[in-house]
Amino acid sequence: MTAHNHRKNGRDKVSCPGCSSFQVPASGRKKEEIAMVKDCFSTYHPVVNFLYFALVLGFTMVVQHPIFLGISLAASVAWSIYLRGRKAVRFTVFGILPMLLFMALINPAFNHEGATILTYLPSGNPLTLESIVYGLVAACMLCAVIAWFSCYNAMMTSDKFLYLFGRIIPALSLVISMALRFVPRFQAQLRQLSNSQKCVGRDASHGNWFRRAKHGVRMLSMMITWALENGLDTADSMSSRGYGLPGRTAFSLYQWDQRDRQALAWIAGLGGYTVIMGLAGGLYVRYFPTFSIANIDAWSLSACLAYGLLCLTPLYLDVREDQMWSARLAQVAGPKQQEGETQT
Repeated sequence: MTAHNHRKNGRDKVSCPGCSSFQVPASGRKKEEIAMVKDCFSTYHPVVNFLYFALVLGFTMVVQHPIFLGISLAASVAWSIYLRGRKAVRFTVFGILPMLLFMALINPAFNHEGATILTYLPSGNPLTLESIVYGLVAACMLCAVIAWFSCYNAMMTSDKFLYLFGRIIPALSLVISMALRFVPRFQAQLRQLSNSQKCVGRDASHGNWFRRAKHGVRMLSMMITWALENGLDTADSMSSRGYGLPGRTAFSLYQWDQRDRQALAWIAGLGGYTVIMGLAGGLYVRYFPTFSIANIDAWSLSACLAYGLLCLTPLYLDVREDQMWSARLAQVAGPKQQEGETQT
């Protein structure tokens, strides 16, 4: 069986005519209890995942075309909501939207470049149309990058990162992998420590402000000690396993198959076409001293369409996989339901 991101953990695999594998508990299972892998795109080869994020993040940070940034922001937020559910909705409403509005409002107060003066601020500085437009574009770019990185953290695990760069830059890839894992592990350890300290009345929510500060400093000291010890244990473990030595082999769960080749060709084709259109001037935009944008013609619209298809590719794969999984469950449950009705 071709293995992508599926570990052998004592569970049976149920094949579905899609790209994910579905896990069923080995004992006491029911048809309704079959659990589906939430995301389909994460089961593709790490090269496909990394190329996709490199393209969408690169285009988002380099191309400042308003249509491009709007597509990038909408697609990244939609996929983030699909992956993380209510947590992503709360982050979008209470994090991304306020940040977007704040940056759009604060930029004209400090950036006074532009030839189209709308009015003058109380300080005497001009308020220009170009600074307002650029503030909106910059805010969209920052929010889109944050949303894409939230999706990246859900897709690119430390195992995938080490698989991609472990042989090329072993030391740096290990450091980056540990840094990416540090924040969620630190948060989980902090919650565990806080709950344990709360049981004995020594967390940061008990007592007066002096006791709270004292308990908080003690908990911070414990967390720093845990982080240092964990880093040393990881370094000793990797060193004892010969990590980084020349000629060292590495076990990998990831193998190429036909769907990976098709996905790689699709993503590379859309990304290459977008790059060509950008180099040809179809995505040109200028904000200062006057706002100027390339003509909206068939070529520029085709570049926007290609970029939109690129951004929506993982979401399309996930939705299609959900539909195929629901159809397969309906096929499995249909005969059983008819058999039950016949018996009654």
